[in-house]
Amino acid sequence: MTRNTLDELKTTYRVLHRHLTEYPDLMDSSFLDDLQQHLQNHATQGGVDIADHGQWDAWLGNEVVACEVRLSGRKG
Repeated sequence: MTRNTLDELKTTYRVLHRHLTEYPDLMDSSFLDDLQQHLQNHATQGGVDIADHGQWDAWLGNEVVACEVRLSGRKG
């Protein structure tokens, strides 16, 4: 992953994460796990609290959405 820029990795993660319900095999893939861990390490080093979904989303470049809103559309 070191040959890619951080912005490229963030974009890749956002796209993959957005389509997890369409491709459930991605959820357990080592690639997505490795990518997420890599990004979380960078975010943490930059002072981002990755447990705070708003901070994590903002750092990734996602629109920040309240957890209540985010969870309202989920099945389960």
